[in-house]
Amino acid sequence: MAGHSKWSQIKRAKGKTDVARGKIFTKLGREIAVAVKLGGTDPNANSRLRDAIAKAKAENMPNDNIARGIKKAAGELSSINYESMIYEGYGPGGVAIIVETLTDNKNRTAAEMRHIFDKYGGSMGVTGCVSYLFEEKGVLVIEKKKGIDEDAVMMDSLDAGAEDMINEEDVFEITTSSADFSKVRENLEKKGYKFISASIEKIPSTTAKTTDLVKFEKMLDLFDENDDVQNVYHNHE
Repeated sequence: MAGHSKWSQIKRAKGKTDVARGKIFTKLGREIAVAVKLGGTDPNANSRLRDAIAKAKAENMPNDNIARGIKKAAGELSSINYESMIYEGYGPGGVAIIVETLTDNKNRTAAEMRHIFDKYGGSMGVTGCVSYLFEEKGVLVIEKKKGIDEDAVMMDSLDAGAEDMINEEDVFEITTSSADFSKVRENLEKKGYKFISASIEKIPSTTAKTTDLVKFEKMLDLFDENDDVQNVYHNHE
């Protein structure tokens, strides 16, 4: 987890406006819709939907919104044609970036992603050009609150099947293998833990430092504002 801090990303997201928060709910709704199309409306039988719901709840998406999203997706299965596309490249200073999208128009999205890379001094590369620098891991984030003991969180996390737990400022970050993510999350939920973030992430194995932080942050903002973009990963330290 060299240079990785999910908490730093969460803090950055917390500073977003309500409009940006609305965009997050839209993106989460798209993930739920795709999960329903691939595996049906029953979370007990659809692990992808269970994970999408857990991620939505961690982002404080209201239960009514989640239920409506599932119902809407079930009624629109024939019209849901989102395709998963991943774009890789470099930001200013050679920072590695991976952008995950769900799109109904690959040509439009590819052009928009290339424009964002180019606009701020980066370059979009071919598939695989930076993905070898990342590893998929499950990441669960628990906010530190009165009564939550670090040793207890560590023991409960390891007992649940997690790989590691680190003390990170105001939170505990729990790491799992991608295969064990759902199991660990569900085991911890049964013990009463609530998450402020719960998702499978791409974690960098090495880090880099941009030569222009302002441009880099503007690039990240533009990716976040794009409706097709679901997740952005980078190895900036």
